[in-house]
Amino acid sequence: MTTTRKAYLVGGGIGSLAAAAFMIRDGGIPGENISIFEREARLGGSVDAAGDSVKGYSMRGSRMFTFDNYECTWDLFKTIPSLSNAGKSVYDETVDFNNSHQTHARARLVDHQRGIVPVHSMGFSMHDRESLLKLMRVEEESLARNRISDCFAPEFFATEFWLIWATTFAFEPWHSAAELRRYLHRFMLSFSEVDTMAPLKHTIYNQYDSMVLPLKTWLTARGVHFRMNCNVTEFDHKYEDGMFVVTGITYQQLGKAEKTPVNAGDLVFLQNGSMTDASTIGSMTEPPEQRVKSSSGGWSLWESLANGRTQFGNPAVFNSCVALSWWGSFSVTLQDTAFFDAMRAFSGNEAGLGGIITFKDSNWLLTIDIYNQPYFLNQSPSTQVFWGYSLFGDRIGNFVAKPMAECTGADILKELCGHLRFDPDVFNSANCIPCRMPYITSMFMPRLASDRPLPVPPNSKNLGFISQFVEIPEDVVFTVEYSIRAAQMAVYQLLNIKRSIPAVTPHDKAFKTKLEAVMKAFA
Repeated sequence: MTTTRKAYLVGGGIGSLAAAAFMIRDGGIPGENISIFEREARLGGSVDAAGDSVKGYSMRGSRMFTFDNYECTWDLFKTIPSLSNAGKSVYDETVDFNNSHQTHARARLVDHQRGIVPVHSMGFSMHDRESLLKLMRVEEESLARNRISDCFAPEFFATEFWLIWATTFAFEPWHSAAELRRYLHRFMLSFSEVDTMAPLKHTIYNQYDSMVLPLKTWLTARGVHFRMNCNVTEFDHKYEDGMFVVTGITYQQLGKAEKTPVNAGDLVFLQNGSMTDASTIGSMTEPPEQRVKSSSGGWSLWESLANGRTQFGNPAVFNSCVALSWWGSFSVTLQDTAFFDAMRAFSGNEAGLGGIITFKDSNWLLTIDIYNQPYFLNQSPSTQVFWGYSLFGDRIGNFVAKPMAECTGADILKELCGHLRFDPDVFNSANCIPCRMPYITSMFMPRLASDRPLPVPPNSKNLGFISQFVEIPEDVVFTVEYSIRAAQMAVYQLLNIKRSIPAVTPHDKAFKTKLEAVMKAFA
């Protein structure tokens, strides 16, 4: 069956690309039997990066990795060749890069009055420690749709721990307590060095150039079909012995309605929901457009499928409150070294070795990431790029009298200069491109396990779900690992592949890990 059956993937993000690779590598499906439908003109979904040294670079997000917690990611990329290092896999390339570029943050937190804030402790009171331990020990089901703020006193959100943890992983007080609990367990191994960011790793370039592009190249060489600018609007379906079966795919391409039949034995995978749907970018002189739910298109197919079918989840939990799920990022392209030179002198870190820097007294909770250069494959030697974001973009800035949501790229650079107490001349050559993302932390919204479908719902015969909005016990959303694990689970179940999926490593059960975490909490 695997040599003749076809597979259709809706959405061209990292999860779909991974699913296609697993079907070819482990499921015996020829690449030419696989089609990926993507609404945009570019693959990668939320893992994006674009631009050039002249017009400026832009990417919505930036990701960090570990070698200890990304089991499915590295299982895949150990078999995907690097594009820039002949004879090496993407995994090999990443290991080599991090062996020679080891992160040790010397300026993780900054105060605009005092400069670098030494992190001697996590800042916990005994009550904070008790609340943290209580959250980690309760059963997840008992948390229901509780917020993080339901579990801690207000003072907890001013601790060094919260400022570091929240800006490393993008948590906000109104997010899911259950998700924070999962993160505390999943990344307990990193807890003792969370202030130096030593356990967190980076790809050699941005994740589009380092991961998406090599994976796309590998899939293309095996004949996978990419249907770009193709918006899937509906699944024809039927019930067969009580099982939901997709029988056809309706889509719009170049203004024309098309339909692809799904035959017996064929498989369909949907990337349900999108954390970067309705994103907009601005410029040095214009802020990004502020889109709302009516501007969204990435949720409608999931909403249609879930209507009256509780096994397919509850998308409204995640996409109904843009005010609580949005934040803004920005990408800065520089044509001279003035800012990077000033940051090296200020932080004591070479570019790419300091991790992220958070301005703890920033109304926006402004954070920046200074990368190793070049960060783009096509970046000229004279150009430098860094990225940043703010979790509270609806608040008035400290140095700019308006919220980040209304700021141009020039405004954002003015705010950043204020916090660093730098001369504005460091940005004379800068091109700052701001980005607004209405749903960027929508997967963190308080939810029940039943609000997210399983990668293969119980009564689904040929439909699998791949995204940040599926339910995978013990693993954590807002990671590339989550999308790739969901893809591997869905593919292996629908194809009945016997090869074992790498388990979520229980680092939190190790005595040494627990001891080091306790010592850090009481420092």
